[in-house]
Amino acid sequence: MKDIDAIAVLGDPVRRRLYEYVAAQGREVGRNEAAEATGVARTLAAHHLDKLTEAGLLESGSRRLTGRSGPGAGRPAKVYARARAERSVSLPGRDYRTAAELLAEAAEQAGLDDLLNEAARRRGEALRGTEAPCGDLAEAMRMLAARGYEPHLERRDGTGGTEGVEGTGGIEGAEGAEGAEEVTEGETAVVRMRNCPFHAVSERFPPLVCGMNLALLEGLLGADGPVRARMDARPGECCVVVEPSENVAEPSKNNED
Repeated sequence: MKDIDAIAVLGDPVRRRLYEYVAAQGREVGRNEAAEATGVARTLAAHHLDKLTEAGLLESGSRRLTGRSGPGAGRPAKVYARARAERSVSLPGRDYRTAAELLAEAAEQAGLDDLLNEAARRRGEALRGTEAPCGDLAEAMRMLAARGYEPHLERRDGTGGTEGVEGTGGIEGAEGAEGAEEVTEGETAVVRMRNCPFHAVSERFPPLVCGMNLALLEGLLGADGPVRARMDARPGECCVVVEPSENVAEPSKNNED
């Protein structure tokens, strides 16, 4: 019942807002930032952040937030990040993870990758229903947030440098989608995802599960639309990114017959 006790800590609305904010940032967050973002006093934020840490929902550490070191750099501040441990509750008890791992093991041994991907693509299409293919990155971010992927927007300037990252997280869950509508000329943008809903199984069977995930999102977003999903793994994040279809490199004329 340990997971129930941990999740019960989120019953307090202020504590839940603080947890959601920290979890959405994908980085360490200080007490002042968390307090300002959630509109509570710093002392109250510190109390709830420590309670979340005690429950195992957050991890804490300390570092200088000024970026300086040596004399005059100030004391290290306490910072928080989402804990890596996964929490789940099922009443009555269920063990879907073991079933998923057994099925993945059998599919991998039998070489059923293509059949699994076809089934995943059909499921994505069924989830989209009669809707047209996803229209833009903002719509994609809202769809992904609703399915627990925790998308965030990564912008790049014309030189390939990363200019900034905007999350959907905020407190409401999909605020960052607005930033996807403001990509300026000369910029490119991709949607990355901080959470993989299939993380536990993908750790054991990465090629199988990541391929399935890509096919699922291809079906969900729709084929031949303004956005596409592609594989672009990054440590600690989902293996798939979503980008405008025009980001796809055009074949060189020099290579044409």
